[in-house]
Amino acid sequence: MELPKNFEPKVHEPAIYRAWVESGGFAPRAPHAGSKGTFTVMIPPPNVTGVLHMGHALNNTIQDIVVRFRRMDGYETLWVPGTDHAGIATQAVVEKKLFQEKKQKREELGRAAFLQEVWAWKEKYGNSILEQLRGMGASCDWSRTKFTLDDDMSHAVRESFVRLWEKGLIYRGARLVNWDCVLTTAVSDDEIEYVPKKGKLWQIRYPLDGRPGEFVTVATTRPETMLGDTGVAVHPDDERYKHLIGKHVVLPFLGRRIPIVGDETVESGFGTGAVKITPGHDPADYERGARFKLPIVMVMEKDGRMSAEAGPFAGLPREKARDAVVKELEALGLLGDVVDHEHNVAISDRSKSVIEPMVSEQWFVKMRPLAEPAIAAVQNGSLRFTPERWTKVYLDWLLNVQDWCISRQLWWGHRIPVWYDEDGVPVASRTDLALGSPHPLTKKPIVRQDEDVLDTWASSWLWPFATLGWPAKTPDLARFYPTQFLSTAREIIYLWVARMVMAGYEFMDHLPPEKRCPFSVVNIHATVLDAQGRRMSKSLGNGIDPLELIDKYGADAMRLCLILLTKEGQDTRLAPDRIEQGFRFGNKVWNAARFVLQNLSGESAEVTSQSVTRLEDRWILSRLAHTRSFVTQALEEYRFNDAAVELYRFVWNDFCDWYVELAKPRFAAGDPTGPAARGTLVRVLGDMLALLHPVMPYLTEALWTALHEARGKRPPAMLMNSAWPTGAGLARDAAAEADMAVIQDLVKAVRNVRALCMLGERQSLVAHIAAPRDEERRVLAEHAATARALAFLERFELATQVARPQGSACAVAGGIEAFVVLGESTDFKKLADALSKRLEKLEKGVAGAKAKLANQNFVARADPEVVADERARLAELELEAELVRRNLAGL
Repeated sequence: MELPKNFEPKVHEPAIYRAWVESGGFAPRAPHAGSKGTFTVMIPPPNVTGVLHMGHALNNTIQDIVVRFRRMDGYETLWVPGTDHAGIATQAVVEKKLFQEKKQKREELGRAAFLQEVWAWKEKYGNSILEQLRGMGASCDWSRTKFTLDDDMSHAVRESFVRLWEKGLIYRGARLVNWDCVLTTAVSDDEIEYVPKKGKLWQIRYPLDGRPGEFVTVATTRPETMLGDTGVAVHPDDERYKHLIGKHVVLPFLGRRIPIVGDETVESGFGTGAVKITPGHDPADYERGARFKLPIVMVMEKDGRMSAEAGPFAGLPREKARDAVVKELEALGLLGDVVDHEHNVAISDRSKSVIEPMVSEQWFVKMRPLAEPAIAAVQNGSLRFTPERWTKVYLDWLLNVQDWCISRQLWWGHRIPVWYDEDGVPVASRTDLALGSPHPLTKKPIVRQDEDVLDTWASSWLWPFATLGWPAKTPDLARFYPTQFLSTAREIIYLWVARMVMAGYEFMDHLPPEKRCPFSVVNIHATVLDAQGRRMSKSLGNGIDPLELIDKYGADAMRLCLILLTKEGQDTRLAPDRIEQGFRFGNKVWNAARFVLQNLSGESAEVTSQSVTRLEDRWILSRLAHTRSFVTQALEEYRFNDAAVELYRFVWNDFCDWYVELAKPRFAAGDPTGPAARGTLVRVLGDMLALLHPVMPYLTEALWTALHEARGKRPPAMLMNSAWPTGAGLARDAAAEADMAVIQDLVKAVRNVRALCMLGERQSLVAHIAAPRDEERRVLAEHAATARALAFLERFELATQVARPQGSACAVAGGIEAFVVLGESTDFKKLADALSKRLEKLEKGVAGAKAKLANQNFVARADPEVVADERARLAELELEAELVRRNLAGL
């Protein structure tokens, strides 16, 4: 059979994906004899505003590998896709679009009309990221696609809210929250980024009450907030201030007397040792103020302008108020030193404005009762993190959990299902309460619904079971919950993962406790960094567009390289050209398969380890047995990089570089070993494609069909739905692997000489081989023709020991030493110069690696895998350097 010369991703991938979808193979199979049960994965729903980035590419590659492997391995596999309504992000996008196109603000439109605009935007643009995931090869059951504002999801959100309300776990209260003054809403911690900014540190002198000419000096990066100060804190043991504890200072401009308090959390050595307390506008001060029962004074409005509490600065935007306060302090002689100061500033991820800590009336969920079973889930083994170290992040948050602010001052989202009567008495309801209808408790008329919407996480924390029909006890819920695997980013371990676990234990209460945890394994994937090790961001302009990589190299190449580059537990550096490695690998597989298919002649006999006798056939089937077992176990244990690296080595080295080359001469007409070679190639290629399929689904699906057609058959099923290789008929053959290793050592030694001395790959050479062990000499004597052909040797002399011939170069591989006669045409001076330069470079590399490993900070702080890699690199450099020295000495 003649395959096209190249695999063309742009042509093949869309056609193959259409065939997958049309086959219905993404849906879970019906329960059947031999099924291993269900295996469910819930996609972390991307925002409807999102576009595919490298984090999505890596995470969805991981999920698809798991789903394809489990599907082939006999599970009734379900991967549920969907998107998140992303309240703040989506509302911000639509508000910006409205203003740019129509110069309209949402307040001018009104709530209902604005929400119509958002829905229209969502229908037009909101599913683009799911289309992009299809291009990556994601094998989700698209018929079950969910959106967090779907009617059934909204029903689940309301049910969860009312249940918590009825248990007394939801309350309304004033708390310090992150406030976005541009979007005029509270925002969650995950919607904030901390950006280093250069600013000033201003010292302000507060006059001591009743002691003219005496002051207490405090330092601040935000002088405008001094107008909200209600106290000054000093350490109770600070000799400079301990006599002032209980006294008062007078707040400039406002004349307010505020107390000096003794607080052991104050660092005496930092700044002046005296700290202003602004409970209304600083998280630490909020806690400190609560301890000392200090009043809260709000000096800013929700839009960032100074409030009436700011006295003469009322009405000024906060930035202008800062300048005005500093100017007036200087005029009054109350401004001390001003120094340059760089510090992290909290910035809203959506509006890019500075976050203002602000006390606000919000809705909260009491978290401690919900946290207890989520903590126990890890402790009793119901939930496991991989890598394991992320368990600590999860537990640390739960053990110190604070009440969750679930309200947002937005219009887009799940509106809080609380209604009020004319006296403001609230009540939560599963159904809408009509205005004017009697309040269920007070019987007075309902006059309004709460204006706020719920935090986005208040719907996505229900994702594992609401997507399956909860609160109804649906067949899907009974069949597919709990799920088995979740892969997500470290940033949302506590914002999403921990909350989903809490929700599972709280709301799936019809199940026994051991079945309530929503997933058994949480995989925290690596962060994809740029080539310099920096996080990718718009501000740095260093983002890599996965769609461009797919367009250039194909989805398979990108998928493979992301997994090859990402060791478990380590972040990965990515440059676009690294994806070329995956593209070259795909070509290697394609060309090897093309060669095999060109040389088949309808082979149908099943080849097993017991049915072959040639060394190379026994060897490759033994290697296949090992690879199948290793990759299966690695995927079962979610060691994706280990599986990909093992597959890469087997395919590139064992199969393509060694076995295919060994099999080629056996295709000659009349060669009696030809059928065994062809049968072995068919067996290995078939299993190899199946093992590769979860990582490179498109290429392997195309070749799977071609392999069957070349044998005059139709595939029994698409590879996607075929059985995972069981290893039937395969066995490890230690003798074959040991014998083959001897031949490979000879060939590698000769190839090392060629590389070292810049000799042509196929230049015919004469070699003297030193093989000290009897077994090595036996193997090389029995398989001399094979060794000569692979090493491109005219001949070789074999002995226990060899005196180095004059004018020869040497190399060592395993237990074999090869001396290759260079010949009279060799320019030995030029060769010596080249080797000297190479040795100098190697010695620099050795020195650098030794210095790195001698650095205790590196050894103690770097991941153990990184340290091990550096030690292995040092060993390789030292080995090569010694080889170069030996050859220089011989020259």
